[in-house]
Amino acid sequence: MPKLFKYVVLLATLTMMIPILLLVKDRVTRSEHTRLMLVFDMDNQAFLKAQQKYDLFADGRASRYAPEGTVAREDVVGDAHLTDGKVDTTWAEAFPAAVTVDEDLVARGRERFEIYCATCHGYAGRGDGMINKRANALMEGTWVQPTDLLSQAVLDRPVGHIYNTIRRGIRNMPPYGAQIPVEDRWAIVSYVRALQMSGAADVSDLSAAERAALGAPAE
Repeated sequence: MPKLFKYVVLLATLTMMIPILLLVKDRVTRSEHTRLMLVFDMDNQAFLKAQQKYDLFADGRASRYAPEGTVAREDVVGDAHLTDGKVDTTWAEAFPAAVTVDEDLVARGRERFEIYCATCHGYAGRGDGMINKRANALMEGTWVQPTDLLSQAVLDRPVGHIYNTIRRGIRNMPPYGAQIPVEDRWAIVSYVRALQMSGAADVSDLSAAERAALGAPAE
């Protein structure tokens, strides 16, 4: 085989490897430019930003409303009292029939309260949680004191209103509907009511055995 022919074959082979080497380089090195891709899949595609104008739709909105009747995963439907905290159009004064208020529910509510609520409202519900203490220590002037859950204003609120506050938030408090399912919201409401009752309790409300356990004088 002529030596020149060997050189030509070798050069052609090396030339054919250049595109492959360039692809490997672009796949394993960092760059400000988009990587070269053999198979695009769905990595790069056109999309619209939230609240962007889009003339395809009559209202000019890129962000579309969810279809009527859409509900979140794990949400409960069919009972507005249970899911919305309302009876007709007013806040429910009593717990839904599907919710049994007992010791287990209050215990569950306490557990959820201490996870989601106590950081701001405090374990006793007085609005003095650790986040509040830290914010006051920073003295930035922008912090809003969490509501005292034992205040008369909250005592006067129907249970449906408190449920809705957990679900949708109120003023500076963010909504927790995405984190806390329906049943646990009512459990927290039951525990808030228990905190309110304990905050207004008097020694005379206790039995003789309970007073003795606390070292209080018997009547």
